[in-house]
Amino acid sequence: MPEASSTILVVDDEAPIRRVLGHAFAAAGMRVLEAASARDALDVAAAGRPDIIVLDLGLPDASGEEVCRDLRAWTATPILVLSARHSDAEKVALLDAGADDYVTKPFSPAELLARVRALLRRARAADIDTGSTIHRGELEIDFVKRAVKLGGTLVHLTPIEWELLKALATHPGRVMTHQQLFRKVWRGREHGDAQQYLRVHVARLRRKIERDPVRPQHILTEPAVGYRFGE
Repeated sequence: MPEASSTILVVDDEAPIRRVLGHAFAAAGMRVLEAASARDALDVAAAGRPDIIVLDLGLPDASGEEVCRDLRAWTATPILVLSARHSDAEKVALLDAGADDYVTKPFSPAELLARVRALLRRARAADIDTGSTIHRGELEIDFVKRAVKLGGTLVHLTPIEWELLKALATHPGRVMTHQQLFRKVWRGREHGDAQQYLRVHVARLRRKIERDPVRPQHILTEPAVGYRFGE
């Protein structure tokens, strides 16, 4: 199993929650590190080099967004955020700050463990090599030739559509916010309605690569947040 022999850092200022999560992760064969504050989290992450970080937002000395940005300054370790707050704006801000996934409280340990397993699988697979070809059902994407086929038939994509598909397909399963995609696809452009730009181009792209654009299998919408490429 991918979580076996992995090291997880649990960051929460409440000892009972750290204890419950620690028992759940240890039972799955993981080595568990703990931190009760943002400062401790950064120190333990640097010293222990965990494979994944579970980060609660209610820390006494810094916001979750600050911790994510500090971690992302030097590590690509997956970050799974826990929060009792449910707003889409907060979710977007945390994903933009570098979090990889987001779970709201209350949650079951089984759900959390499933999310952790998924993040570990993606991390071990790493981002898809852009020198490779990937297949998703009838869809074939050749990153070397910049070619896309659906059911063996070549699909013509505009440069914007190609960059959008590439940004999503090289990070399968990962939610990418509107701003993250906007920065990747429209490089150097600082202004504009990212959500509106993407809505138009995603619709066009879906018509080309989805058998049923109304029920897409490849480019999936995360309402009010962004998009992800189906695994």
